[in-house]
Order: sequence, then C-alpha cells, then structure tokens
Amino acid sequence: MGELEDAVMTRVWKWNRPVTVREVLEDLQQERSIAYTTVMTVLDNLHQKGWVRREAEGRAYRYEAVSTRAAYAAALMNDAWSQSDNPAAALVAFFGMMSDEQREALRDAVRMVQGPETPEPAQPPEATEENPGSATEARGR
Repeated sequence: MGELEDAVMTRVWKWNRPVTVREVLEDLQQERSIAYTTVMTVLDNLHQKGWVRREAEGRAYRYEAVSTRAAYAAALMNDAWSQSDNPAAALVAFFGMMSDEQREALRDAVRMVQGPETPEPAQPPEATEENPGSATEARGR
C-alpha cells in the first residue's frame, strides 16, 4: 500500500464506518492539497485491491474497510517473513528491533494464542523420614 493509500485507509479505519470521498477529501485537505478526483481514484484502487467494499449512494459510493488495520499489519509481517530464506534469523533480527513495550505486547499475544496454560500433573509426595512409604505407595498404585 502506498503512502496516499495508507493515508486514506487510516481515515477509513479510524472512522470505522462507511465514508464518502468528500469526507476523506475534507480530512486530508487539513494536511495537504489534494483533488477530489485523486481521493476518488485512490478509493477505487483500494476497492480493486480488496481493501474496501463500496455501496452506491445516489451517484456516489460509500466505502468501508474490509478488514482491520491490525489484520493489514499482520498480513504485511507474514508476507515479509515468508519471503525470508532464513525465517528464524529474520525473527531474531525483528525481535532485536523491538522496544520493551513491543516485546511485552508480543508475550501477551503469544499467551493469547496459546490459551490458558495447563497445570502440571500432581507429583506423588516424595518419601521423607516422617512418611517413608509415600513415594513407594504412590508409585505402586
């Protein structure tokens, strides 16, 4: 996704509702000089690429994101990682670039994907002077 496409998609994701070319244009014009037809073309390109869906409203369209920004970022990371000839080295290099906050977010994400940890099975009590037969009895069951 190019810089202008990203700027347009940022608005679509931020508003999280169907938007018109005019709405995106007016917001972008606060930062840069841009033509209506340029925004219309960008949204059409994003539609062709499958990033937005559109619904006719009179002679215009309302555009809505097909997926979230997080899903887009994940797709970018997956694409970059899959192109590496050494995925493990790529991950090590990537982790090395991360801030402490990003590494903590990664740990949280891994915990979410793995689900709740299953507890270790209870071990039989070890034999002690006070309870010399416990370990043997537990093993013999």
